[in-house]
Parts: sequence; C-alpha cells; structure tokens
Amino acid sequence: QCEWSGEGYGSVTVSEDDQVRCFHVRFHEEGHFALAGQSREVAFRNVYRWELEEDRLRLFHERRGREAAVWLFDLIEAEDGSGLVAAAPHLCGEDRYTARLAVNSDGFALDWRIQGPRKDESIAYRYFIR
Repeated sequence: QCEWSGEGYGSVTVSEDDQVRCFHVRFHEEGHFALAGQSREVAFRNVYRWELEEDRLRLFHERRGREAAVWLFDLIEAEDGSGLVAAAPHLCGEDRYTARLAVNSDGFALDWRIQGPRKDESIAYRYFIR
C-alpha cells in the first residue's frame, strides 16, 4: 500500500557486552535504500541489541539510544526446527510485527512481516559473515 518496495544494502559493526544477566550483542547498521525504479538512495542507520537467554534470543531496537530501547520480540525455536520465530507479535499501534530467523552457511536471514490497517509489508534482511 505504501509503495515503498525497494532494495537496500549496508554494513554492520558489532559490539559486545558481557552482562551479568545475559550476553548482549549490538548491531550498528548503516547503509542506503532505494525505492524500486528510482536511482536516488536514502541513507539509514539502526542499532539492534540481541540478548541471548537460555531458551530464546531477544531483539531490541536502540535507534534512540540504550536507555530508550524498544523491545521488539523474543525469538524461540520453531516447532518444525527450521530456525527461530517470534514467540508473539510486537504490537505498534495497530501494526503487528513478526519475524523468522534462519541460520545458513554464510550468515543468517531475518525475515520480517508487518501487518496492519495500512501496512502489509515483508522485509528480508540478509546478514553475511566476512
């Protein structure tokens, strides 16, 4: 509906925190996104915090800083063993965010699904290890 199909690319710098409660990894992401059919790119930046718990991987968005982190969802093992899935959707207003994470030989894929009254979006993140 929003017609913002397109493609982006970027890089990730990783920082680690070994906390008492759990192990944290932060992905500091930056890159560029272009709408399909357009050559003009838009710069983006994000910070995601991944927390490894005993039975789940928690994902937080820290775009506005550590103190203002937004919990997105907990990823747990899928019943079919195909990877990790959101234990419950993240609700943002009337929008529902879910995700699926699958590890592959050169990194991992994180596929987002966002649904709401004005949204019906799929976002495919591909993280490659260099």
